[in-house]
Amino acid sequence: MSLMRRITERSARVGVIGLGYVGLPLAVTAARAGYPVTGFDVDADKMVLLAAGTSYIEAVSAEDLAAVAGRFDWTTDFDRLSDCAVIVICVPTPLTAHRTPDLGYVERTARQIAQRLQPQTLVILESTTFPGTTRDILGPILAESGLGLGVDVFTAFSPEREDPGNSQYRTKTIPKIVAGDGPEAGALVEAFYANVVDRVVRVSSTATAEAVKITENIFRSVNIALVNELKLIFERMDIDIWEVVDAAATKPFGYMPFYPGPGLGGHCIPIDPFYLTWRARELGLSTRFIELAGEINTAMPEHVVGRLREVLDRTVGRGLNGARILLAGIAYKKNVSDMRESPAMRLLALLDQAGAEVAYLDPLVPEIPVTRDYARYAGRRSLGPQDVAEQPFDAILIATDHDAMDYALFARKGCPVLDSRNAMARRNLPMTHVTKV
Repeated sequence: MSLMRRITERSARVGVIGLGYVGLPLAVTAARAGYPVTGFDVDADKMVLLAAGTSYIEAVSAEDLAAVAGRFDWTTDFDRLSDCAVIVICVPTPLTAHRTPDLGYVERTARQIAQRLQPQTLVILESTTFPGTTRDILGPILAESGLGLGVDVFTAFSPEREDPGNSQYRTKTIPKIVAGDGPEAGALVEAFYANVVDRVVRVSSTATAEAVKITENIFRSVNIALVNELKLIFERMDIDIWEVVDAAATKPFGYMPFYPGPGLGGHCIPIDPFYLTWRARELGLSTRFIELAGEINTAMPEHVVGRLREVLDRTVGRGLNGARILLAGIAYKKNVSDMRESPAMRLLALLDQAGAEVAYLDPLVPEIPVTRDYARYAGRRSLGPQDVAEQPFDAILIATDHDAMDYALFARKGCPVLDSRNAMARRNLPMTHVTKV
């Protein structure tokens, strides 16, 4: 039976490599669409949780897992890739310490696939990367299997578009960009995702699809940097940037609101633009606009800590050294437990360096996990609401505006509150002790 027919009839087994924020929702969505799905991950702890019917990703519920029982299984045994006719790669693509692309996860995964590859297999890369990766890196590694690209093995790219914490859109309802290396690969990847999601948008090449994803994230990075810079300017003019943005957003055309913050977080926006800047440098081109946006966003935690120092000096007559600070929110964005590239971790490090005594409150992150840059904070635990009510603080710094936090409690504490998310004003709480930063 041809690969196209197996995909169309949903009899092709789908292998999803990397069961994180992208892979697990995709695996469950494909299983809900009727495909037999095997999830692959090197983390055995995830296997234990899944076996217990427990999800570790907000976008996937226990009910979702129960609904695909019998069609979705999981394993750390990569030999089972030989059973899969469609293989989707959903592994991280971080930056090195020098802000250059680290494709180590993609390359190692591709070699694992190549060792087990069977004829008539579609391999799809979903990990965000620079244009040319699918054609120039993934394809040649798979060719080491001895199977012919475009004949026995077909490669494609379809960028993930997950938005943790966004309850309006799920994997199934987010339009899917797809492209294949060659017409047959393009037809195969389009047919697969057409069975899985509501809308598929096919583009002309994998390089184009890779560029689409990077463009989306650069757009956000640059606009967030713009509003962060405007915040610094308007702050000096005693103008509230939040009021400005909300008022500007009433214009029904020609404007899209972006909001300032204490820095950028998540795996996409702080990282993906630098994949393009690196590729552009290889071609002898500069990306001054993109790099400037990165510099502005990266500098925001220092600005926030500087403002905290000023407020403490003005209101309680002391500096940061020895000050007891409550850091409210440690995740990178509201209503998620995701810690990837969280600016709150940079705030924590800066406050520590200044000699402050820092405790944190985050109902979604009860304990700080191991992170690449801040491993020394792993295991530090969140205070509970009762702890916050009972303990004295010199200041409270709101870094992440989870809905589950008690902002009225912050107001009742009577100490200075520095609000980097406009959380207090949006809840119409007393602003007597609040400084927007």
